[in-house]
Amino acid sequence: MKIYELIIVGGGPSGLTAGIYASRKKIDFIILTKDIGGQTLYSWDIENYIGYQFITGPELVEKFKDHIKEFNVDIRENEPVIKILSDNKNFRLITNKNEYLSKTVIIATGRKPKELMIKGEKEFRNRGLTYCATCDAPLFKDKIVAVIGGGNAGLDAVLQLSRIAKKIYLIEIKSQLTGDKFVVEKIKKIDKVKILTNSHVTEIYGDIFVKGIKIEKDNEIIDLKVDGIFVEIGSIPNSEIIDFVEKNGFGEIIVDCRNNTSHPGIFAAGDVTNVFAKQIIVACGEGAKAAISAFEYLKYL
Repeated sequence: MKIYELIIVGGGPSGLTAGIYASRKKIDFIILTKDIGGQTLYSWDIENYIGYQFITGPELVEKFKDHIKEFNVDIRENEPVIKILSDNKNFRLITNKNEYLSKTVIIATGRKPKELMIKGEKEFRNRGLTYCATCDAPLFKDKIVAVIGGGNAGLDAVLQLSRIAKKIYLIEIKSQLTGDKFVVEKIKKIDKVKILTNSHVTEIYGDIFVKGIKIEKDNEIIDLKVDGIFVEIGSIPNSEIIDFVEKNGFGEIIVDCRNNTSHPGIFAAGDVTNVFAKQIIVACGEGAKAAISAFEYLKYL
């Protein structure tokens, strides 16, 4: 079996940027990933990525693809890594299709949406309940919908739906919305949005499809008739593929300023790590650093 110098796990902003840097360093590597773009595909109004005053997530991913094509990077799409094992001096990576050996690994697997863990959630998933406004908002034209979560992800979903839906309930369990103040003020000016804070979602119900949602607010149960529900309550790191590196209480892989993990030869970058800010531009920078660190490590093998 061929032994690569480096395998990058994940095709989001950090993984793709690591790929560009690894290619420039002439490292023998491949990228293994479920998809290209990661969570960026599900972002809408991006106004804080340098070089673009405004760009959507899907558009930015296309820019990433165009850039990395110039380097002829070997990207194995639809081949997510299931497990990473330590195999003597090398690392064994098991995917849904093959096994690979590599001298070093960069884990850039990002995050996945949190679930509500309430009655009706599993039953109505993809039957009116979704975790991706960018994917599914167009299906709810002129409908009444609920967005659960008042952080940046929830606010982003509301902005998308404001162009499509008839009415939007924005539900937040805390006493106030927690996203960027600029966006909060923007949403407060949208007439079709009703904000419900101090509201805890207790149940999703319907027949074949979602018909409504129940929330507890001020010790009172409120029944909201809705056609769709968008769950935007945050995310958890995709770090379960490896169990021999140190993680924090949130399951994030702990890295130092050079993107080293607790295990030599394993590097990590982006939202799967304990990096302070979960932002696209930060993930790109972390991916670049990880590739440079992997290159420096390989020089002494």
